[in-house]
Amino acid sequence: MRLADFNAAPVTDAAEVLRLCLDIPRWIDEIVVARPFKSISALTSFAAAAAPDFSDDELDAALAHHPRIGEPPAGSSAEAGLSRQEQSGLGGSGDTAGRIAAGNREYEEKFGRVFLIRAAGRSPEHILVALQERLGHTPQEERPVVAGQLREIALFRLDGVVTP
Repeated sequence: MRLADFNAAPVTDAAEVLRLCLDIPRWIDEIVVARPFKSISALTSFAAAAAPDFSDDELDAALAHHPRIGEPPAGSSAEAGLSRQEQSGLGGSGDTAGRIAAGNREYEEKFGRVFLIRAAGRSPEHILVALQERLGHTPQEERPVVAGQLREIALFRLDGVVTP
């Protein structure tokens, strides 16, 4: 969707575009209300700062839409399609893929939620290193990292769904 169309879209249509990027209603609402944006950079800057502190419930709800890293997303929704594109470069060696899968299970046991990282532009080896590092975090240390990764994914997606 072009920026001019996003700015002029009915609230529900603009919200649907943003929901593809990050399904946190408070974040979506802040951005929709702030329209119109003069540029893509103004939109992404605002989106980066919107809803600065996600609650645990918001994080859990948003993470429910994300597949495990290294596993293909289920379904044919637009969001699943975006996840498939973002993870398309994660073939990796069998050893790396197996270690990521084991790390995913360990992460979920420790933190009670799926391991999330912006996969686009990262190699399987980089993701494995980040996963192993984050397994050393306490829940209090990990929470802002998860929120930051959600924002990175949202901004990456926003840059693709709203164009100049």
